[in-house]
Amino acid sequence: MMKGKRIVTLVIAVFVVMFVASAVLTSTWLYWYAHSPLNPDLGAVTVYIPPGSAFVSIAEMLEREGLIDNRRLFYLLARIRNVHHDLKAGEYELSGGSTPLELMDKLRRGDVKVHWVTIPEGLNMFEVADRFAARGFVDRDRFVALLSEADFLASLGIEADSAEGYLYPDTYAVTRSAREEDIIRFIVRRFHEEVSEEMVLEAEKLGYSFYEILTIASLVEKEARVKEEMPLISAVFHNRLKKGMRLQSDPTAIYLVDDFEGRIRRRDLQRPTPYNTYRISGLPPGPICNPGIEAIRAALNPAPVDYLYFVSKNDGTHHFSTYLSDHNRAVIKYQIKREK
Repeated sequence: MMKGKRIVTLVIAVFVVMFVASAVLTSTWLYWYAHSPLNPDLGAVTVYIPPGSAFVSIAEMLEREGLIDNRRLFYLLARIRNVHHDLKAGEYELSGGSTPLELMDKLRRGDVKVHWVTIPEGLNMFEVADRFAARGFVDRDRFVALLSEADFLASLGIEADSAEGYLYPDTYAVTRSAREEDIIRFIVRRFHEEVSEEMVLEAEKLGYSFYEILTIASLVEKEARVKEEMPLISAVFHNRLKKGMRLQSDPTAIYLVDDFEGRIRRRDLQRPTPYNTYRISGLPPGPICNPGIEAIRAALNPAPVDYLYFVSKNDGTHHFSTYLSDHNRAVIKYQIKREK
């Protein structure tokens, strides 16, 4: 009996030793795997994980891209760390030089790839939509529709028929998972950050609503080629408005015109559109583009001059005049003689 007990004890001891050794070897192997580069010969790889993807699908995708060579081992490591339900959807830039731990942590944090999109001063809202759609970030039709959707505009604090003028020119960080609403909301939030309450009060002191000042700023933005002239151009518009003169701003004649050929011609100035300040009196119904902060400041602070006219000198600057006779001579000098 004693001999049999010794044999049983020995077998148990051997089994325990083998189990412990196996556990140590497995732990060592798993530790080595977790801290070793996934695929050192593989450079950066862009991977998009759709929303709602299960861990098994994510692992299969990573294996297809050559980032992991054993999805079962990758899954085991994720289960041990209890992160297999925490991996976030989105577009990622992953590297074969990363370890499995680093890759898991990146997916768990949602450290998605960021793209930078710049909205220059002076684009209208359709051109802004084109810029985002061209890089595949938005559905253009949906983006444009949202820019005129009353309930959505109200949620943005915009009391107008469209978001024209409120799409603040700047460089924005965009991710592939961002929706059209998210992008527009972020851009308009930037506008509200830059436009202070003091600016609204300044507009009221001038006798305008801020929306009217934003409309003047959009004209200044489209007319000016050098920022130094913005207050002068603003002064011309303010002076004309005070005298009841038509603004006669060329860019207003082609706003929302589909068949514009690239150079403003006489027939463009005669178009009967709601925005054409050659045909209407006062300001157009709203902004014709999205002006930058310099143009907005210029609209609020016109230069203390009595100019009523300006004409391009064809070098990015303008000749300003108070009297029509002087303006006509400038037109002959800088435009008519040049065309001949």
